[in-house]
Amino acid sequence: MSRNDDRVIIFDTTLRDGEQSPGASMTRDEKLRIAKQLEKLRVDVIEAGFAIASPGDFESVKTIADTIKDSTVCSLSRALDADIDRAGEALRGANSGRIHTFIATSPIHMQYKLQMEPDQVVENAVRAVTRARNLIDDVEFSLEDASRSELDFMCRIIEKVIDAGARTINIPDTVGYAVPQEYGNTIAQLIQRIPNADKAVFSVHCHNDLGLAVANSLAAVSAGARQVECTINGLGERAGNASLEEIVMALRTRQDVLGLTTGIDTTQIVPASRLVSSVTGFPVQPNKAIVGANAFAHESGIHQDGVLKHRETYEIMTAEDVGWNTNRMVLGKLSGRNAFRTRMEELGTSFASDAELNTAFARFKELADKKSEIFDDDLVALVSDARASAGHEKYRLSSLNVTSQTGETPVASLVVSVDGEEHSVESSGSGPVDAAFKALEQVAQSGSNLQLYSVNAITSGTDSQGEVTVRLEKAGRIVNGLGADTDIIIASAKAYIHALNMLDANIQKAHPQV
Repeated sequence: MSRNDDRVIIFDTTLRDGEQSPGASMTRDEKLRIAKQLEKLRVDVIEAGFAIASPGDFESVKTIADTIKDSTVCSLSRALDADIDRAGEALRGANSGRIHTFIATSPIHMQYKLQMEPDQVVENAVRAVTRARNLIDDVEFSLEDASRSELDFMCRIIEKVIDAGARTINIPDTVGYAVPQEYGNTIAQLIQRIPNADKAVFSVHCHNDLGLAVANSLAAVSAGARQVECTINGLGERAGNASLEEIVMALRTRQDVLGLTTGIDTTQIVPASRLVSSVTGFPVQPNKAIVGANAFAHESGIHQDGVLKHRETYEIMTAEDVGWNTNRMVLGKLSGRNAFRTRMEELGTSFASDAELNTAFARFKELADKKSEIFDDDLVALVSDARASAGHEKYRLSSLNVTSQTGETPVASLVVSVDGEEHSVESSGSGPVDAAFKALEQVAQSGSNLQLYSVNAITSGTDSQGEVTVRLEKAGRIVNGLGADTDIIIASAKAYIHALNMLDANIQKAHPQV
């Protein structure tokens, strides 16, 4: 693909770079669910993980590569033989696979992290690309910390790796240091100065430390880049990555200025956003562009009047364009198992066994008894909650009773099963949730620190399910626990227990920078 084409390749790294957010580690099955939704979204490239980082990440990449047919599946690797071989092994069954190898190119990284001279870096880069090219046709090369690298050195190393067989060259703003005019000019200079630049697609991967990831990405594609690496909801370490939904809708809405297109099915954006939020436990802020609950809400009377008279007075795109119309009521208490399974499959969730289906369906029936109207978002949260409980389960909530009244200290009484043995415990706290958490800690004695407690209403109305995220830290390990229920205290206890079970299971998170 020539850089002169008007189509921008969308490279989604939610499953790799997005997973580097503290506590956002996903299981293989969760990664596969998201990958299937990304395929429905028609993402061009799915970076499924970092195959050598852990056995779990290898299995995730392999499973996604073996399953996904309509998107290219990619694995990250350092410029090391073992990394590249492991990535190639994981991608062996892919319908379309890519090895993405990288090495740092900034003076500060070369001197202090790699402890290599520039000539050694070039040599390692060429060797890595050559090795990867012998394993797979599609090879991408990234210059880590490119935005702080010297232009002449970047020209030199890029020319060499293109000669070695790299067909995508990624210029990442690894630490979110760039500003749009500077970054766009760097891309333009590289394309102009490198003799064989026409043999590769130039790509960008921007971090949001200064809030400029999307702006930098758009400046880069205006300057000739034709691939953007981004994540659903802007997920990622530190301040996150460029947001896929913002990139895609900016290109679509301002095609008059940018003159570029993507192959994305934009009606799948909101379903993808909701799924990623549910799986990772990272709620979407209400005022988030495109996918926030307020993105298409108009509070001002002047705005409401204008929209009613002519939508385009205050709306530059429709809610339906990005999939908001999918949040419709679909099921009720009289719905059967087959209708439930069919709707879940339409939402991108399939069940591995009848037992898993029966467990989720039983939870659906319980919810239907509490809530008269069940929406798609309720179903997504319900299945995420069911799967959270179905994992490693040392701790299980048997019963919970909380008393809270004006002028009195709240008290929580719980019965918690630990490895099948029930324990009764009672504790007071500054509020009902605090009392419940303290009671759970009396049983678990985990020694962990509570870093985050977040509540998100899944749908509107006082009978909405509350989705709770609890983040625990212990000895440097961070986990996110999830819980959903129409009773917010129960949802909170479920989330805390899920986090305790994750700590006990010692689920390791893959991090490519380690």
